[in-house]
Amino acid sequence: MKPSAFEYHRPETLEEALGVLAELGADGKVLAGGQSLVPMLNMRLAAPRHLVDVNRLRELARIDVTTDAVTVGAIARHAEIERDPEAERALPLLRQALIHVAHPTIRNRGTTVGSIVHADPAGEMPSVLALLGGSVQLASTSGNRVVPVDDFFLAPLESATQPGELATSVTFPIPPRHTGSAWLEVSRRHGDYAMCGLGALITLDEDLRIASARGTYVSMGPTPVTVDFTEVVGGRSYDAADWAAAGKYAGSVVEPEEDIHATAEYRRHLAEVLTGRALKAAAAHAVARTEVAA
Repeated sequence: MKPSAFEYHRPETLEEALGVLAELGADGKVLAGGQSLVPMLNMRLAAPRHLVDVNRLRELARIDVTTDAVTVGAIARHAEIERDPEAERALPLLRQALIHVAHPTIRNRGTTVGSIVHADPAGEMPSVLALLGGSVQLASTSGNRVVPVDDFFLAPLESATQPGELATSVTFPIPPRHTGSAWLEVSRRHGDYAMCGLGALITLDEDLRIASARGTYVSMGPTPVTVDFTEVVGGRSYDAADWAAAGKYAGSVVEPEEDIHATAEYRRHLAEVLTGRALKAAAAHAVARTEVAA
């Protein structure tokens, strides 16, 4: 199929882009990487009257790394972030998750901000933002606002972005020292959407006991599902934690749905198994990072 007719806009500056979006309102759709949008246009699942291409706004291609956070702009590609050495050193979880996003060709064009605004619960980057407690920066002719991740994802493919607004960047906070991370998922083929996936964060104290443990799941609900495991495994040495108990706890709290790819019970089983493995891997990663820092 071919997309419905639309009018194409290619602003040269951020100010121009915001002006166009303000004028178009709900009739306008932003085009950045287009790796989710273009297939939806071709299948006529989306039929905007106007497309606003922001790829000439080079100031939105930034990847900024500070001691507190990694901030990526609206047209920073998945592959650019995946290969950025400073971003990987500061926040390894980004690369751990990004290598699971579709295929290299798609990552070369797709944008992380676009993936997050698309708000697909099967996408990796919305879950990364949820796990880290990040935020989305939105701009319009009326001004700028910052939306915390807890308020950003409203429903499948629905975010807090309003007509006339442009998501200019997202901010991923850097976890405390002695924190390790891991990302695991199961899909029918590499590059397909996961039947279940999760990112895990483990923070250790100075004695290598577990101070906090969290995980966020992909394809297990209408929005990213975050679970705190600190009460289950907290206070124990990283090498003596009951990871199986954490997996059982995950299975008791997630509420997956059945679809053509997997039954709800199978997704629950995957959540249990992957939780134990991911938390254990994140703890080992925390120890390794602690030893390097020492």
